[in-house]
Amino acid sequence: MPRMLDVSDAVRAEIGDEEADRLLAGENAPGSYDCTSCRTPGDSEQERTSTVLFVGDETAVLAFAHASCLPSQVVQVTEEQLRGAVRSIGDTTGSAAEGEPYRAVPEQAVLGVTSGLVLVEGELHPALVVEPTSPIVRPGSTGVGDDFLPLLIEQGFMPLTELASVPPVLHGWSVLLAVGQLHAVLQPSANGGQVAWWQAHQPLQVTDSWRAAANKHQQVLMFAAPVGSIGRQPREDLLRESLDRAAASGKLVAAALPLAGT
Repeated sequence: MPRMLDVSDAVRAEIGDEEADRLLAGENAPGSYDCTSCRTPGDSEQERTSTVLFVGDETAVLAFAHASCLPSQVVQVTEEQLRGAVRSIGDTTGSAAEGEPYRAVPEQAVLGVTSGLVLVEGELHPALVVEPTSPIVRPGSTGVGDDFLPLLIEQGFMPLTELASVPPVLHGWSVLLAVGQLHAVLQPSANGGQVAWWQAHQPLQVTDSWRAAANKHQQVLMFAAPVGSIGRQPREDLLRESLDRAAASGKLVAAALPLAGT
């Protein structure tokens, strides 16, 4: 059955007309997939699906995304990132396109994102708390540890031992809020501009008080902790207690991200 695939001109130029036509005919495209943007399941037989080609110096990796999350495009990344992804799944899929192998991007941990107001220095600040559903391993690593916090620290997030002051602003990153809903956390792109570090499959509702605080401060505090450190807390006071515990145990990083949108 033909898939509901979008193959952009840029992707077609990279993989070749023959391979692009095979994808569009459903010969090499998966039915179900995990969206490379929002990490939730998709079905190319039931919904518009974008082909996203990640290109390194020597390797190309073809991934799939909900068309509502990302347009079909070519994304330049480092060869180390691509080779790490390929090693983690082995040579289990893929066929040659213009002599260049491509393979499906491996399944990745889902980032759980919770919004809430956090009291810092006597003032309420809008906050996002990010916790993955499983350990995050550095690309190319063969270990079984969790590199989530070290990777974020390398991006400029600051380790916290207590929530005593507002963390410094991390320039180049931002939180996208549109029509009162949370859409994405954006990070700097290697080609200039920004790309989604995390993107909601469906825009997330935030409270009026959270949005008002975000508009007041024009920034959002983002806290991140390894899997199992925070959990889903039903109340903001319990969320704050979990943040304090994570900070005290050295399992919390944070940054203030500029607000994009209203």
